[in-house]
Amino acid sequence: MTDDRTTPPAPPAGASLTCLVTGATGYIGGRLVPELLAAGHRVRCLARTPHKLRDHPWVGRVEIVRGDVTDPASVARAMSGVDVAYYLVHALGTGRGFEATDRDAAHVFGEQARRAGVGRIVYLGGLTPDTVPAHDLSPHLRSRAEVGHILLASGVPTAVLRAAVIIGSGSASFEMLRYLTERLPVMVSPRWVRTRVQPIAVRDVLRLLTGCARLPREVSRTFDIGGPDVLTYLDMMRRYAAVARLPARLILPVPLLTPRLSSHWVGLVTPVPARIARPLTESLRHEVVCHDNDIERYVPSPPGHPIGFDRAVALALQRVREAQVVTRWSSASVPGAPSDPLPTDPDWAGGSLYTDERERRTHVSPTALWDVIEGIGGENGWYSFPLAWAVRGWLDRLAGGVGLRRGRRDARRLRAGDSLDFWRVEEIERGRLLRLRAEMRLPGLAWLEMRVVDDEPGGARYRQRAVFHPHGLLGHLYWWSVSPFHAVVFGGMARNIVHAAERATPHHPAMAPPPPPHP
Repeated sequence: MTDDRTTPPAPPAGASLTCLVTGATGYIGGRLVPELLAAGHRVRCLARTPHKLRDHPWVGRVEIVRGDVTDPASVARAMSGVDVAYYLVHALGTGRGFEATDRDAAHVFGEQARRAGVGRIVYLGGLTPDTVPAHDLSPHLRSRAEVGHILLASGVPTAVLRAAVIIGSGSASFEMLRYLTERLPVMVSPRWVRTRVQPIAVRDVLRLLTGCARLPREVSRTFDIGGPDVLTYLDMMRRYAAVARLPARLILPVPLLTPRLSSHWVGLVTPVPARIARPLTESLRHEVVCHDNDIERYVPSPPGHPIGFDRAVALALQRVREAQVVTRWSSASVPGAPSDPLPTDPDWAGGSLYTDERERRTHVSPTALWDVIEGIGGENGWYSFPLAWAVRGWLDRLAGGVGLRRGRRDARRLRAGDSLDFWRVEEIERGRLLRLRAEMRLPGLAWLEMRVVDDEPGGARYRQRAVFHPHGLLGHLYWWSVSPFHAVVFGGMARNIVHAAERATPHHPAMAPPPPPHP
């Protein structure tokens, strides 16, 4: 490769930088953006689906470019005028070809950054043991390491931060630890619970990522990042139980429980599906402990940092209890999930489209009805035939899907792009419309719409529509096999959502005391 462009010198301390963030819809990226803004930087986000960012509180302060890291043209547009480019994406769980996808994307990103004269790339990768050959690493760790090597070889000064287990509200690692510990007072566990790891608080990860924007130009290397504690996973479960004030857990390691088997076990016990749990458990086969703390020379820790494991757990639990989880591991789209737009009707001409429509009137206000709709899912359930929803969730998990247990990011408020059990919020017009796209395993595409329409005098109409676009004969057979249950599932949902709104309205006639008897 030949190019006459040279990397500009590092900007002076205090200068505002233009930062490109990839993966802004994901767990780390969604939290890094406000940190960069708070540091006085300008932020541009590269997103395949910009729509998913629209409800973030910082969206009005950033520039958004539609594109994908595998598309050179869109990456080139996003790189124009950028000082620091953050690479926070990976193809984890997209199938057997994810390593090739990661490799190609890293080459595109590095090449376009070099062509655009970007001053620095910052990449968050996985901590790998230096003594273990690459072919013995898990595919996940091997791919993360390869991406780091590609970016370092791009000709752009690059900082590769390597972290092991990230502890923070909503992270996949924390959710796995939390649910395993809370749900299983007595547990048989695989041998990887004896592996030593060096966890790090998400707050420290974000602090270091932000600080790397101002690294000197001549610094282009890998940094290991971790907290002050080196623990086994067994230690982490026991210390989590102590912080959460749970009774002591009895944990019995079983050597024959392989990472693959244990990932399915994790998938059954926790909200983290097996395809996400497997790379996490495979990464714990080898000791992952920091080999240096050189990052401290360039990004010194303020008082109270790095945060210890117990405090990181306490902070994460506080966020969960206060419903202040900003992003979750499920913030990013499920790999392979459909992204086709909802077929429009009545002029849609793309083939069969099945619908189930329900409408109910109520005397409660539109606001009261909307509050119930926006609170659907998670702990509140789906307002009809809980057993049927539970069975559908279990079947989805057995088929490798996400199941019902992803729950909600926030108990009361939804935003576009949020995961909601085995749905994702595709469209929300607060007070009027909630449209969910199915991310369960289906032979077709499915949506669920819930609308609130003003009604006279002062009441509301609830309109509900389930839409299914079948794929092939199997899709048609699926619809007709489940349609006999729609009266119970969808009819019960419409009825119970309205009843819930009425019960929550103190002065609704259904809640008013009976009139006094006639004398």
